[in-house]
Amino acid sequence: MKVDLTAKHVLITGANRGIGLGLAEGFLEAGATVTIVALEEDVAEVAEQLSARYERQVLGISCDIADLSQIDQMQAQVKHVDVLINNAGFEYITPIADPSDRIDEIFRRIIEINVIGTFSVTRQLLDKIADGGRIVNTASMWGKTAVAEFSAYCASKHAVIGLTRSLAQELAPRQISVNAVCPGWVRTFASMRSLSFMAAQQKRTEADLLEEIVAAQALEGLMEPQDMVDMYLFLAGPAADNITGQSFTVDRGELMQ
Repeated sequence: MKVDLTAKHVLITGANRGIGLGLAEGFLEAGATVTIVALEEDVAEVAEQLSARYERQVLGISCDIADLSQIDQMQAQVKHVDVLINNAGFEYITPIADPSDRIDEIFRRIIEINVIGTFSVTRQLLDKIADGGRIVNTASMWGKTAVAEFSAYCASKHAVIGLTRSLAQELAPRQISVNAVCPGWVRTFASMRSLSFMAAQQKRTEADLLEEIVAAQALEGLMEPQDMVDMYLFLAGPAADNITGQSFTVDRGELMQ
């Protein structure tokens, strides 16, 4: 999508790999100044690589968005945000019949990152988001449906869509639009790990399960992170001036509703 964001500063969480990294590349190609945020310390190295490739300074900040003190340290390094992309998330299996205490810990961690973290980052950066700015939250196709044994992740992404709708109402007086993108199956570390969990539970090979998944889509084929970029660019650009409070599913037609 041809969107000129030359004068815009875009901050993307969860941007050291997967969809987030694809978005960083896409927004840099659109001319934006980009800050990438991620839990892992390699975010600084990724930022350096992007800076060299696009010949533009990219700031990389390590931050656990479930930790308010780290969010505060992160926001102190940022002066102004035109587009906030809350992309950071944690996807992991949480079977309710599993007696391990670890399931309870993982469930809480998923909610802390995906829901509370998304809210907290937005809240802490709110004074730095320009009037007329854009917020785009990464939800999931599973935020509109569900799958067994991923209750925490599904619940969290349903919550992200609800949060998106509420904040769209709340921030409308400042002309800040808030929308969500709901990816389907994309070839990322997290989704392939989930595929592995599901295949093991069903006693099937990953290849067999993946073939079934892509066959259930109207348009066959597994998406790559770069396939998600255009929707985010659209929501950040002038063509989306009249759109807020919406959740857009990009899943090659697996879920039609």
